[in-house]
Amino acid sequence: MKISDYAFLSDCQSAALVSRRGSIDWFCAPRFDSPSVFGRLLDRDAGYWLIRPRGRFSSRRQYTADTLVLKTTCSTSGGAVEITDALALEPTFQGHQIGRAAPHMLLRSVRGLDGRVEMEMDLSPRFEYGLTHPHFRYTRGGMIIVGGPAELQLAAPVEIEIGGSDARATFSVAAGETIGFSLGFRAGFWDGQLQTPAVEEALKQTVEAWKSWVGVHEDYEGLYADEVKLSALLLRGLTFQPSGSLVAAATTSLPEIPGGGANWDYRFTWLRDASMTMRALWVASCPDEPQRFFDWISRAGGRVGREAVQIMYGVEGERDLTEHCLDHLSGFGGSSPVRIGNDAWKQKQLDVLGEVLNAAWIMRRRLGSLDHWVREMLTLFADRAASGWREPDAGIWEARDRERHYTFSKVMCWVALDRAVKLAGMLMAGEKQVRRWVRARGQVRRAVLKEAWNDDAGAFTGAFGSDHLDAALLLMPLMEFLPASDERMLATIDAIDSRLGAAGGLIRRWPEEENGFVICSYWMAECQALAGRAGRAREIFEQVTARANDLGLLSEMIDAGSGGLLGNFPQAFSHVGLINAAWRLTQVK
Repeated sequence: MKISDYAFLSDCQSAALVSRRGSIDWFCAPRFDSPSVFGRLLDRDAGYWLIRPRGRFSSRRQYTADTLVLKTTCSTSGGAVEITDALALEPTFQGHQIGRAAPHMLLRSVRGLDGRVEMEMDLSPRFEYGLTHPHFRYTRGGMIIVGGPAELQLAAPVEIEIGGSDARATFSVAAGETIGFSLGFRAGFWDGQLQTPAVEEALKQTVEAWKSWVGVHEDYEGLYADEVKLSALLLRGLTFQPSGSLVAAATTSLPEIPGGGANWDYRFTWLRDASMTMRALWVASCPDEPQRFFDWISRAGGRVGREAVQIMYGVEGERDLTEHCLDHLSGFGGSSPVRIGNDAWKQKQLDVLGEVLNAAWIMRRRLGSLDHWVREMLTLFADRAASGWREPDAGIWEARDRERHYTFSKVMCWVALDRAVKLAGMLMAGEKQVRRWVRARGQVRRAVLKEAWNDDAGAFTGAFGSDHLDAALLLMPLMEFLPASDERMLATIDAIDSRLGAAGGLIRRWPEEENGFVICSYWMAECQALAGRAGRAREIFEQVTARANDLGLLSEMIDAGSGGLLGNFPQAFSHVGLINAAWRLTQVK
């Protein structure tokens, strides 16, 4: 299977991936970062749930308008069926509440369209990333499936055969008939009760729940409106509704390079990603509860002492995300290791100070008055930028070898200080404190302009004293550190375009990287637009967006040769880039 073969399902608490061949190969519950129930995405023996026609068939698929409810039409020599897949959502009275009461239930419906089609169902749950093979117990209307600390409840109106830790069924569907299945997850021990929802009604409620959210977020009227709407919907689907945090992606360990070791767990909340997402949702006219987001950051961080500001957390604010490898899993396409957790939580990454304060500046009119904890957090971030900008760090790309004086980190310290000065009234900052921020802001700017420029490279470079280019510097004009028309900035944009560019509008992060990093490509489109090159900007945007899969979903990276999707999927950062670039192109058209 290819990454592009998968569709994304969400209940705004957990996620599932279903292939174009009808197999759910990834499902973690009750949270995005919970152990998988179906993990065939990462190993053929780690569990799946398959529903498809028997024998040869072709398929085409699409999301129901304004939802993440998937419809796949399968055509055979004997007829055609439509399979509808969703993670259940309960009705909501307000769109921003979507997913708050998720029942953690997969819904699958098979509707006959033409003729009669023979179908097959294979259910092979493997709890805890494939370690636990479950027991099956028949009950009226389906079965209970138990293993380890969790259970599944299958409701199915067809005869099912159990073989060991698997269940199978064959059935037929004629035109006009509908057969529905539900599979509910619950942590805890079996109590003998089987929930048997009316699948069609549950699907209707799920569609209504998604539409209730989209219905109050339809103000974007710029270029590429369909792509922006889908990306905003995807970002909603990657949001953990109970806390308001947002995961970077729905998966772990999908490789950046097939066969390489750059396989990371992205099912956590990076302050950088979440802050940039707030801006993207503001652009897309759906800034859900910004106050709640900042409340979550202040709560997750707690009272910070002398330690570095933590750059990422679990979806409910957990701090310890210690990384380890699951050696029993072979990895996607045989690319190991499979990692759970992410040791980047221990890193110092100074750029997050600027990203959070920039989000506060953008959302200031929607935030209203800040409570004490949020003011304290934002003030602390500004003070840390003033006192710590001279320090080396791991950088935006999370280097694991050693810390350096990354230019982008310095620029974002400048952003932190600049936005703090502008927010001084809301932060209730004292005159002496503001003067300190202003003084430090000037020092950072002078240092970047002097130390980051490299005459040999003819551009600003990734670290002080280095001659290596870094695509992160495309954010310098986007964060208003320098205008794109500045001679040095324009030279840097052109250097990155020519030396880090690849076929199809792709931009690599650094010279040694093989493949295109999606958000960097969208940053380039924004920079070209700001430089007055609207034609080039639209060319890049459209070439990169065309690399999405048939449903419009993007991963973290794109293979510069084949154009295939690489890395964790779907990737919030990539869709954030799409939204922001579409807005920028709208502004300069």
